[in-house]
Amino acid sequence: MSLTLLTDKLWFPPADKATADGLLAIGGDLKQERLLLAYRSGIFPWFNDDEPPLWWCPDPRCVLIPEELYVSKSMQQLMKRNAFTVTFNKAFSTVIHLCGQTRKLKEGTWITKEIEKAYTRLHQQGYALSAEAWLDNELAGGLYGVRLGNVFFGESMFSKVSNASKYAFITLVQQLQKEGVVLIDCQIHTAHLESLGAKMISRKEFLAVVKANT
Repeated sequence: MSLTLLTDKLWFPPADKATADGLLAIGGDLKQERLLLAYRSGIFPWFNDDEPPLWWCPDPRCVLIPEELYVSKSMQQLMKRNAFTVTFNKAFSTVIHLCGQTRKLKEGTWITKEIEKAYTRLHQQGYALSAEAWLDNELAGGLYGVRLGNVFFGESMFSKVSNASKYAFITLVQQLQKEGVVLIDCQIHTAHLESLGAKMISRKEFLAVVKANT
């Protein structure tokens, strides 16, 4: 299957044109209009610093239904004693930067300076948001993503202190549920996400929910 090479034209090919591993298109840009179109189409960018933008829509898709969030007994205990203070959108630029730095130290990162700038612009326009976990007034962990309508598209998280990002994630999901969010897009399956209640659904089902709620 041949991949679509994007130009300046603002569009994406149908999701079913993706390769077996979910790669749909190459090229284009990271302007706000294209990023928002991508998310509304169930597509996300994921590429290395030395690559052009790569656009993905895997099948199946890893998601979390807010009411299916699983909070372990150990996390329940941490939350009962308010182990961390959680804020929203207080330190977006720091969170996305630390997400990139943390991953770079481990296995490399797609959160390049270009990505940081693009998502900071989305944040300034009210589309991208962050959740921060603080310990003794120091940033201990956090995550960021994009919210469109009643869908939240999670992007990345980091922890400097054990359980900090998980604590922030749980708090964010609970808040989003109160606000009517019906789906958290986790993109790619990990054991960590599965431990929080995430599951795999078909791309068709995922796209139907996104279309109806963004």
